[in-house]
Amino acid sequence: MEMKKYRLKELLVIKNGRDHKDLKEGYWPVYGSGGIMRYVDSFLYDKPSILLPRKGSLNNIQYADKPFWTVDTIYYTVVKENLSNAFYLYNYLKLLNLSSLDSGTGVPSMTFDSYYNLSVNLPCLPIQRKIAAVLSALDNKIALNRRINAKLEQMAKRLYDYWFVQFDFPNAEGKPYKSSGGAMVYNSVLKREIPVGWEISPISKILDKYPTTKKYSKAEFLKEGKFPIVDQDSSSFIAGYTNENDNTLKRFPAVLFGDHSTCVKFLNFEFCRGADGTQILYSNDERISQYYLYHTVKELHIPNPGYSRHFKYLKELPIIIPLLELAKAFKNIVYPNYQKQTNCTNQIVKLTALRDKLLPLLMNGQVTVK
Repeated sequence: MEMKKYRLKELLVIKNGRDHKDLKEGYWPVYGSGGIMRYVDSFLYDKPSILLPRKGSLNNIQYADKPFWTVDTIYYTVVKENLSNAFYLYNYLKLLNLSSLDSGTGVPSMTFDSYYNLSVNLPCLPIQRKIAAVLSALDNKIALNRRINAKLEQMAKRLYDYWFVQFDFPNAEGKPYKSSGGAMVYNSVLKREIPVGWEISPISKILDKYPTTKKYSKAEFLKEGKFPIVDQDSSSFIAGYTNENDNTLKRFPAVLFGDHSTCVKFLNFEFCRGADGTQILYSNDERISQYYLYHTVKELHIPNPGYSRHFKYLKELPIIIPLLELAKAFKNIVYPNYQKQTNCTNQIVKLTALRDKLLPLLMNGQVTVK
């Protein structure tokens, strides 16, 4: 594939972001160097654009193909469409190590000239468009799966709230329990009423033996391996893999709790162990399914003692234990949702790996698109 060399300044014009504080809430996204900050009623630009960080996370290049606003920590660009496809160029720039061009002293910073002087090798415009279409199709499928997962999660949460927060689970006649006058009793620990026959327990008493976590070095995180390592800081749950066979393969489903971040995630696949500070929670009470435990822990307000270890405080918090029959009914209803979520998540992992493998090959011409 024939390539032509350009300076980035030949392919686009860089524009400064602007203050957004006086804008009203609306439909259009406001981008900062870390991502979308809010939605407003106006926009700065309405064509496909590559968003280049000015300060902060310099490698977090973003792409917008709908009207948007940017703040002063990130530049937006006007791409010269007669020379380059915006989405192709965005993917090309993502492969570069921009942190090496940092011109800041404290906070990482980039100037117009730092970007403009970048060397870029491009194929002809028709080839760019074909490659962009392949990458866009993969990204669109990944985004669709994430939307499906979010919808499934929302459905399960809505049922959880209705049954276990509002206590309007179906009574013997199929009517909402509390709203239909179901018997309630005041609980002094929670300082609220709960259904008669339900119990309260510290979370520590319903948790199975706490599996240990392990601090892995960067070299131990493999891109491929037999056993996934889950981590609180990984958006896809899986931070890496290990080939260790140390009898630590965990059963699932399980609940991940971030000891540093208090994030809560639902794990519905086999994994090896949690990385350092990533606690794995299992219930030893059949009235507390992993599905119920997940939603309950996610709704808790963990005390902030001023340092990062939160698991000890989580274990002290009370959990509501419903009647066994209702607990089983909730599990049976939400189980298919989480199976679908797992299928979507597996597809996301595979498609992301495929895209990441294809991207450099397509950009340097090792793989061609007909």
